[in-house]
Amino acid sequence: MMGIIGLLVVFVMVFGGYILAGGHIDVVLEALPHEMMTIGGGAMGALLIGNTPTTLKGIGGGIKQVFTGPKWKEQDFKDMLCLLFTITKMIKSKGILVIESHIENPEESTIFQKYPRIMHDHFAVDFICDTLRMLSMNLDDPHQVFDNMESQLEKHHHEHMLPQHALQTMADGLPAIGIVAAVLGVIKTMGSVTEPPEVLGGMIGSALVGTFLGVFLAYLLVGPFSVRLKQVMDDEHRFYLIIRDVMVAHLNGNAPQVSVEIGRGSVPSGVQPSFFELEEALNATSE
Repeated sequence: MMGIIGLLVVFVMVFGGYILAGGHIDVVLEALPHEMMTIGGGAMGALLIGNTPTTLKGIGGGIKQVFTGPKWKEQDFKDMLCLLFTITKMIKSKGILVIESHIENPEESTIFQKYPRIMHDHFAVDFICDTLRMLSMNLDDPHQVFDNMESQLEKHHHEHMLPQHALQTMADGLPAIGIVAAVLGVIKTMGSVTEPPEVLGGMIGSALVGTFLGVFLAYLLVGPFSVRLKQVMDDEHRFYLIIRDVMVAHLNGNAPQVSVEIGRGSVPSGVQPSFFELEEALNATSE
């Protein structure tokens, strides 16, 4: 909702201010189609050249998330903590081998099936299961496990952030592409120097629309989209930090309740359950 409101504010204030100042919007509208073809087309072409199909697909989903926000909601964080609590409690009471069937076939596991949204996230499930497999092979040094998990998290986050980096690169380049469009407009104008001043004035104004559009798109649309997308992806990344923190806390010998409480600290503040809310959710899993 805030994204839509922000867009409305941008367009109303920028173009409304221009009109109230006595500007002729028809000059901008007349130049808009071919200037947008030059600037937008050039930016899209550069985007296609510089990125893989996977990244380009991610940009589409990323723009949607600018308006919808992170995919993980408060209940999802509770569910992850409850899932990890169940797993660590089983290991603590019955040993690591008791969960072997659950990590080998998580899609058939009664533990994982309780949390379908987590099940649909392949990285989260694989991250949990791969870590537990390491534990079953007697890799129980908390420092080694932490380093291994951190390496996987960095790799995943780097790949996940590629669409955001591509958007930011586009935002950085748009002002220069706007100058390209303006220079082409000036070249066109210079070819018509014999025209009367009122005609030349219109042509120069049309050329300057290119510079305006490049800066406008960079700093008022694509740039803010990139900033918001980074915030969303960073918030989503914290979902996986919970897994790391709980697993390492478990290896350090903490009780399951303590381990998940440590993991609760990685939950973004806006969706972080309170101590008592988490305790109530954990009690519900034990019933």
